[in-house]
Amino acid sequence: MNAGDIARQHFAAAMAAAADQAQDRDAVARTMLALVVTSMLERRAVADVRAELLAAAENVDPDTDYMFMRP
Repeated sequence: MNAGDIARQHFAAAMAAAADQAQDRDAVARTMLALVVTSMLERRAVADVRAELLAAAENVDPDTDYMFMRP
């Protein structure tokens, strides 16, 4: 099992638990994001974590074409 598999498994379990307990899935996802950021800050510089979050935010639209993509 790789890192992505582990993360997907736990995220799916958290979303299922939220649904089972009638909790807001967005609230659970926001809390998980906050926990991820806190975890990253334990090992990485603030500027590095910020840059990674900004890159993720700038690339959030799955329909966006990028210059490096070929038609």
